Amino acid sequence: MSSVAASISPAANPPAAPVAPESLPDAAGRFGAFGGCYVPETLMTALQEIAAVYEAARHDPAYIAELDRHLKEFAGRPTELYFAERLTAHCGGAKIYFKREDLLHTGAHKINNALGQVLLAKRMGKPRIIAETGAGQHGVATAAVCAKFGFKCRIYMGAVDMERQSLNVFRMRLMGAEVVGVEAGQKTLKDAVNEAMRDWVTNVRDTHYILGSALGAHPYPMMVRDFHRVIGKEARAQLIEREGRLPDEVIACVGGGSNAMGVFFDFLKDESVRLVGVEAGGHGIRQGEHAARFEGGKLGVLQGCKTYILQNPDGQIELTHSVSAGLDYAAIGPEHAYYRDTGRIRYAFACDDEVMETFQLCSRLEGIIPALESTHAIVEGVKRAAQMGKDEILLINLSGRGDKDVAQVAKLLGVKLF
Repeated sequence: MSSVAASISPAANPPAAPVAPESLPDAAGRFGAFGGCYVPETLMTALQEIAAVYEAARHDPAYIAELDRHLKEFAGRPTELYFAERLTAHCGGAKIYFKREDLLHTGAHKINNALGQVLLAKRMGKPRIIAETGAGQHGVATAAVCAKFGFKCRIYMGAVDMERQSLNVFRMRLMGAEVVGVEAGQKTLKDAVNEAMRDWVTNVRDTHYILGSALGAHPYPMMVRDFHRVIGKEARAQLIEREGRLPDEVIACVGGGSNAMGVFFDFLKDESVRLVGVEAGGHGIRQGEHAARFEGGKLGVLQGCKTYILQNPDGQIELTHSVSAGLDYAAIGPEHAYYRDTGRIRYAFACDDEVMETFQLCSRLEGIIPALESTHAIVEGVKRAAQMGKDEILLINLSGRGDKDVAQVAKLLGVKLF
């Protein structure tokens, strides 16, 4: 697949009036002007099969029961709602709660989607699984579910990401996955997706692609969102039980957007609840130095869907950067693009230096080492909590734990571990 994005003028797609979340996407896989299905003809039959199998499965009590059982027994759901007491005192404002997706098996929210999709592959009789990964957490989750169910597994990962996430590479291989380093392009997540798509086109008859975020061609953005909705459903019920009401604000980091869409979705109709997604500001909002798609991105088509993309006037993908491999991607999920344009979700960004500082702050104050991706949300959460009243409630989705990032952080801080 080419890395060229077809540049489209935003003026040609004025934002539509917001509609009920449950009605999105439409039958063509569109969230207003965004989304769709832009793939080679070779993949259309496979995507139609996935859509049909998923539509049947989501209404099948046996499938739902099996998925719920594995989410409980294998993944460790429900995850806890945690009051960050010392971080709250440090900020001096709103009560800060973490939704502890970091406590899940394999270390992040990614296992929710991996379990859901591997059960679909089982239904379709596809014995081989491929996936892409950036920070490695989706790769680890995919390797784990493939080991559990006896599937062949190949994971594509950019060579740069393999170096900075070497622990996760070894974890995937321990569980029997073949990890293929991608040397093309910037050697990060976008390039890993390209290679996974090439593989899928070649082996579409016996292979299912477990896409790891709310991106790509329909039905993936919808399907991945639905598998992660459990995050917001649990958090909503837990806060009502704990505080007797909904939060005033919910914050999550946004790469492709799976953890954020998962926690946001069941609050979308609650106008009193502010929703904030946090992108990667990298070294600052300068060309090639960040991955904040709403800060200079343009509407275009990349790797299956229409959305906001960091691209030059010729439609070539710009270089991106983030200290967190999982947020280092040039496009954002189409549902996020829709809610940003309708104004329902606000988007901010956090820069690398803020992330490094807050990574250490959270570790020291709460005894919780957050993933660098999740730390982007905590950066914004610390800012917002200080501006909010003490009677207000702020929920942060702690999408993953930072064990995988410790060696990288030590290197950046000039600490020699061995």
